[in-house]
Amino acid sequence: MEWTRLVVLALEPGETYAHACGDAEWIVLPLAGGCEVRCADQAFALRGRPGVFDAVTDFAYLPRDGGAEIASAAGGRFALVGARCERRLPARYGPAREVPVELRGAGSCSRQVNNFAAAGAFACDRLIAVEVLTPGGNWSSYPPHKHDEHRPGEESRLEEIYYYEIRGHGDTPGLGYQRVSPSPAGKTDILTEVRTGDAVLIPDGWHGPSIAAPGHDMYYLNVMAGPDETREWLIRDHPDHGWIRSTWSGRDADPRLPFYRAEDPA
Repeated sequence: MEWTRLVVLALEPGETYAHACGDAEWIVLPLAGGCEVRCADQAFALRGRPGVFDAVTDFAYLPRDGGAEIASAAGGRFALVGARCERRLPARYGPAREVPVELRGAGSCSRQVNNFAAAGAFACDRLIAVEVLTPGGNWSSYPPHKHDEHRPGEESRLEEIYYYEIRGHGDTPGLGYQRVSPSPAGKTDILTEVRTGDAVLIPDGWHGPSIAAPGHDMYYLNVMAGPDETREWLIRDHPDHGWIRSTWSGRDADPRLPFYRAEDPA
């Protein structure tokens, strides 16, 4: 991937990971557990959360051309989401209570979005990142879309990474599905099974839906970045399916939503 970055860490109790930022800005996002992030002369204590289906989490922003140490006394799993960038913004802490939580869609197309690093929610140079939670049986990232709304065919586009965690049932692991239509046209569409720990890379092209199997709630972490300096979402619905948005007006979201709110305790 040219612009987007993703590292997923599983730290044992007391383990420390040394991270070099290089030419990218990064956010440390707890998936399960808490940690301390030490960057230059600053230290950020991240409370974290039991798991992605339990609460919104706090996070830490790391600037390019630096480094950090991530240490977890009790252990846990942590995502580092990044984007190649030019500006060096200051390291800082993102409180869980300030993360905007919204519901999108309606009925079986509804989902919860935690906009922790959406373009209008948290300042970054190029990085856009959100969490999406979809109840079992629902379709998410629908209608199919791509991120090149402003100047199709030119360098106004966003790459995207989907990182998945799926809620299991008892001893049975969860599963879901992701559809991608690669560019250029003529390549075969892909419908792939996804499970916890899987990542789908989308350098360009139409993608969606993300389908949560009945009985298995779906979480995915979206990481987006591209060459456009305006840091916009650039969404463009597929012309064959965009009409579905018009059917949501006046309809309620799935009653299982939200999974939680920003102010809920971890």
